[in-house]
Amino acid sequence: MQQKVTLKLLPSAAADELAVKKLIANFTGKKQSSVTGYHILKQSIDARAKTIWTNITVNAFIDEPFINRSIQSFQFKDVNQANKRVVIIGAGPAGLFAALYLIEQGIKPIILERGKDVRSRRRDLAILNKEGIINPESNYCFGEGGAGTYSDGKLYTRSNKRGDIDRILHLFVRFGAEEKILYESHPHIGTNKLPQIITAMRQQIIDCGGEFLFEKKLVDLNIEKARITAVQTNDGNRFEADAFILATGHSARDIFELLQQKQVFMEAKGFALGVRIEHPQELIDNIQYHCPVRDEHLPPASYALVKQVNDRGVFSFCMCPGGIIAPAATAAGEVVVNGWSPSKRNNPFANSGVVVQVEPADAFAELKAAGMKRVEEKDPLLLLRFQQLVEQNCYQAGGGKFVAPAQRMVDFCEGKLSASLPLNSYLPGLRSTGLQNVLPGFIYQSLAAGFRFFGKNCLLNRVEGDIIPMKP
Repeated sequence: MQQKVTLKLLPSAAADELAVKKLIANFTGKKQSSVTGYHILKQSIDARAKTIWTNITVNAFIDEPFINRSIQSFQFKDVNQANKRVVIIGAGPAGLFAALYLIEQGIKPIILERGKDVRSRRRDLAILNKEGIINPESNYCFGEGGAGTYSDGKLYTRSNKRGDIDRILHLFVRFGAEEKILYESHPHIGTNKLPQIITAMRQQIIDCGGEFLFEKKLVDLNIEKARITAVQTNDGNRFEADAFILATGHSARDIFELLQQKQVFMEAKGFALGVRIEHPQELIDNIQYHCPVRDEHLPPASYALVKQVNDRGVFSFCMCPGGIIAPAATAAGEVVVNGWSPSKRNNPFANSGVVVQVEPADAFAELKAAGMKRVEEKDPLLLLRFQQLVEQNCYQAGGGKFVAPAQRMVDFCEGKLSASLPLNSYLPGLRSTGLQNVLPGFIYQSLAAGFRFFGKNCLLNRVEGDIIPMKP
């Protein structure tokens, strides 16, 4: 028979198959030899008390042969001669998974990607990090796989309304991800492994008859009777299809500007903007796990922080244990950063974004104060323009070549210039700057209040680190 069993174990026992089988036997009242194997269904770490526990739920095989975990099957069809075609703009996660779904439905996808293939992107990222030269079409945001490929898109959501999450996780496993992402509470693949997975997805799409075209930047839409009938790319090519999917991501400002020119209805939506904060991973481990040295069976520790400051949310975002901070700008003259981790999360630093809620009224006020002309309160691109202004200010404060302005946490809260900056993971380099003079006032004040609260009530009173501007 098969039986679900929930166990609470020490981390070392959770990593020991024989120990788990013994506990399953004790729980079910069976002999240990009766337990032929198990699949982990859920796994999480509970570090709230001094003794740290691993909680797992397993599907145990008792008195019957063990069967390897079944990975969800997918019926990818031959769409070479399909009657219907859909053009997808963008080869990030939305575009890739849309293409795979269309193939399952017998519809031919044609993916147009403004950037380069995943392997070619690496050279452009190296030039950006080492020489401070950006390719506006091939960078950490643009190119095959989108922003998540080289800046570590997370496989976690607090929402249960985002569709069939299990299907997406099984697709990742189908294309090369480790099975553990199916049961971990915070699944993670790793930037070092994502390129191979993305390449496998592309090959599947091509093998089924889909088309994958790189360095095809969308520059125009043909709209007739409120319907897109064709699109044009920067090389003059025109593509017609039965339907079109815009999967361009939030960084493609030119697409939003094009939509506005075409009088497509849009409206401004609030977002979050703040800084990325970095600490030694060893220190985060020490605080979260209540011990001087992390147990070898525990993953590098993470954290989540949230606080309301004057009715405005301040919260951590995209926490990267054992991670690296990378330049995520898409244009010259702008600085913005993101964080990522390799699969082993074995770098010496931990970083996360700490961000503040921004509403359209905030953006309007800041743009007016900055002397920007022709700013309209109802402009759907209001927040986009606000974001661009902040990124340009950060670039100027860094002094060029994507050097980022930075400050120690204590100095940030006290509004003082840091006399020195600690070792860090940001390859283009940091410049000591008073961020109170760079960030919008309400962003700086909210962050400073949030950091003080975290310092008194959580962990940051024991931490020194860098903070540099970022956006989610």
